[in-house]
Amino acid sequence: MILDEKLRWFGFWTLDGLRRGQVKKYYNSIKASYQKGTSIQETEKKIQKLIAHAVRTTEYYKDYDEKTPLEQLPVVNKDTFRNNYDTFLSEVYKNASDNRTMCTSGSTGTPLSMVQNKDKINHNTAGGIFLGAVGGYYIGMKEAFIRVWVNNVKKSKVQLLAENMIMMDSSAMDDEALEKMLSVIRKKRVKCLVGYSSALGEISRYIEETHVDTSDFCVSSIIPISESMPVKVRENLKRQFHCPVRAWYSNEENGIMGIQRPDDESYYIDTESYYYEILKLDSDEPAEPGELGRIVITDLYNYAFPILRYDNGDLAIAEKKVKDGRYKLYLTELYGRRSDMIYDCNGKAVTPYIITNNMWDVKGVKQFRFIQEDVTKYTLWLNGDREQMNVEDILGRIRPYLGEQAEITVDYVDEIPVLNSGKRKYIENRCEKYRTGR
Repeated sequence: MILDEKLRWFGFWTLDGLRRGQVKKYYNSIKASYQKGTSIQETEKKIQKLIAHAVRTTEYYKDYDEKTPLEQLPVVNKDTFRNNYDTFLSEVYKNASDNRTMCTSGSTGTPLSMVQNKDKINHNTAGGIFLGAVGGYYIGMKEAFIRVWVNNVKKSKVQLLAENMIMMDSSAMDDEALEKMLSVIRKKRVKCLVGYSSALGEISRYIEETHVDTSDFCVSSIIPISESMPVKVRENLKRQFHCPVRAWYSNEENGIMGIQRPDDESYYIDTESYYYEILKLDSDEPAEPGELGRIVITDLYNYAFPILRYDNGDLAIAEKKVKDGRYKLYLTELYGRRSDMIYDCNGKAVTPYIITNNMWDVKGVKQFRFIQEDVTKYTLWLNGDREQMNVEDILGRIRPYLGEQAEITVDYVDEIPVLNSGKRKYIENRCEKYRTGR
C-alpha cells in the first residue's frame, strides 16, 4: 500500500476502536469461520434467537411459537415482503435513528426497500472488508466502482474521498465511454475494479478489439458483482490486467454473502452471517446433494426486518463440508435468477453458462441475448459485425444442448438494451410454462 492507502486502512480501524471495535469483532469472527468453519451449534442458537425475536416483535410471525424450528416457517420472497412490508418490521427497531434502508435495483420489477439495524450494518461492513481482502481489495485502495449511479446509491464527495473511490457510470458503454473509463483508470492509478459483470465484460471486449496496452495500469484486483460472469470473460480480464478476478455473491437487501474461489467457478459462503438452505425447484423440500435447487437465505443479524427463509430467486448446487462440529458451505454452481434459466425441448434445465460460454469467443459478436419463447422455440439476438458472424457455427454450438426439435430464430439488432438497473441480461425466459411453474 502507498501512504494515503495505509492511512485510510489504519484510520478506519482506529475510528472503529473508538466506537468499541464492533466491526473488528465481527471481522475476526468472519475470518475465523473462513479459516476453520462455522460452529453448527452456535448457528442453531442464532437461528432460534432470531425466530424468537421475530415472533415477539413482528406482526407477520406473531402467531408462531418462539421455539418453532426454522424448517416449519414459511418460505418468503420479494413479493411476500412487498405485499406485507409493515408486518415484517420489528416494533423494537423500526424507528431506531441508526437504521438504514437498502433498496434493490428493481432490474426486472418494482424495487424493494429493506431496513437494517446498526448491528446488521456493522456485520455487513465487516463481511465486505473481509471478503474484499480475500479478493485482493483492502480499505483505502484506489477503487473504481462501475454501475448505474441512481440517486439512492450515489455517494457524496466526502464519502468518495474517505473511501478513495471513483464512481463510474455504466449507463453508456459505447466505445467512446469505454475509452474514457480506461483513461481514468490509468491516470488515477486505480488498483481495484468493482462493477457489474456485464460492464467489466464490455471493458474487456474493448481492450481486446482495440488492442489497448494495459502494461502500465495499476489494477491488482477485479471484483465482478450482481451478474454471472462467463468463464471466457473472467479469463480475459485476468490476462489483460494480470490480476485475480473473483466475483462477490451479493445483493442489496442482504449484503456481500460470498466470494468466488480462486481456481474454479464455485463460491465460498459467509456462514457466520447467513444460513443457507437449498430447496427443490418445485417444492420446499431440501434438495438432494448435488441437485440444482433454490437458494433460501436466513440473515442471522437483521433484527429490524427479520429475513427468515428468503427465496431470493437464485439457483445453485451446494456442497457442505462438516468437520468437528463446524461446517463450510460452497456453491459449486451458481445459476442466477430462476427467470433466467432455460430448458431444453424435454423440459430439462440447462445452465446459462452453456450459452454464455459458447458465445463469448464468437468472432464479430458484440452483444447477444438468448431468449426462450416457448417449450421448443428460442430466439437469439445478435449485435455486431454480420459479415464476421458465422451463424451456422453459433447454432451448431448451442443446438445439441437444447435438442433437435429446437427452433432457433436469429434476429440481428443494432443495440441490446440494458435493464433499468444498468445490468445487461444475456439469458431470458419468456416461456409461460416455466415462468409460472409446471
